[in-house]
Formats: sequence, C-alpha cells, structure tokens
Amino acid sequence: MPPSPLLPEDCTPVAIDYDRSTKMLSVEFDDGQRFAIPAELLRVESPSAEVQGHGPGQKTLVAGRRHVSIIDIEPIGSYAVRLVFDDLHDTGLYTWPTLYRLGRDQDQLWADYLAALRAQGLSREP
Repeated sequence: MPPSPLLPEDCTPVAIDYDRSTKMLSVEFDDGQRFAIPAELLRVESPSAEVQGHGPGQKTLVAGRRHVSIIDIEPIGSYAVRLVFDDLHDTGLYTWPTLYRLGRDQDQLWADYLAALRAQGLSREP
C-alpha cells in the first residue's frame, strides 16, 4: 500500500517562481505537487486581516483586481513568503499550508469568488 499523502501542514515548497508575463506563481512542494496560482487569486484570497477580517464572517470581497501583478516575493523565515502586489497590498503572510491550499483548492475558490462578485454586482475589472 502506498504511503498516505502528506497534509498541507506537512509540506514545504522546494521551488517558488513568478512568471510576470502570465502573472502566475508556480509552487512545487516536497510531496511532488505543483501548482500555478494566478496573482489575482492570491490577491483576493490574501491571508491578511484586511481581506480575511479578524473572525468568522468578516471576509472582505476584493473586486477589480483582474490585472494585479506581484512585484516582490519576500521570504519570511522558513515558513512563509510575503507577496507584494502592484496595488501595494503587502500585509498577508502566505505560509506553506496557505499556498498549498490555495493551489489545491483554486478551482473552488475561483467559482466561489466569481459567484460572490455576481451576487454583489461587482466585477474583476478595475
């Protein structure tokens, strides 16, 4: 029987790269998983208190970020990176489990995000 897959909490990136032309952050983890995550999704799902709030039900819907780009990736110890976006948002720390979950769950996150925008009459366009 093959070993059970690692949980996101147990995984560490072995490579992180950003492609400015496609605005995709590529993350490869030590369990072999590779994800290409759009900058827009990373921005609207930022783990910052500004976006997530300070408790359940406080998440802010961030609209108008279709063209957002990452301008810097700053390592934070051995557990996270801070992404600096060209809209100057830079307060979220993307821990390894957070990046793993964003990559793994991005299809559902996109669907939920687009539905929330429609429900609020908002757009991805600036």
